[in-house]
Amino acid sequence: MARRKSPTLTEVELELMEIVWRKGRATVGEIVEAVPGSRLAYSSVLTMMRILEQKGYVTHEKDGRAFIYRPLVDRQQAQQSAVGYLLKRFFNDSPELLVVNLLEHEQLGEDEIRRLKRLIDEAE
Repeated sequence: MARRKSPTLTEVELELMEIVWRKGRATVGEIVEAVPGSRLAYSSVLTMMRILEQKGYVTHEKDGRAFIYRPLVDRQQAQQSAVGYLLKRFFNDSPELLVVNLLEHEQLGEDEIRRLKRLIDEAE
């Protein structure tokens, strides 16, 4: 039975997803080659891809002996899921609390502030 899709990705899972998103589809060997510094072994990437499949982020098709992985979730869906998880877990499902926290604790440039003001005006 498939596991429920996890709203979060580990750092390594995200790194592998970035490769799959960029390529569109890839074998484990192609993913290993695309990892900067080739610091992950084939067996480690294979295990991580199986986990990503169990989490619902990728699927595979068989081509001869190779599995070709492709994303089931795009980058924007993963971002929305992660933000939803943060909202629920740390900010009582309040986008306002999240935004206030960001504004109080992060350095925003003038362009970012203008963009945020424009988005708020458009939402009203």
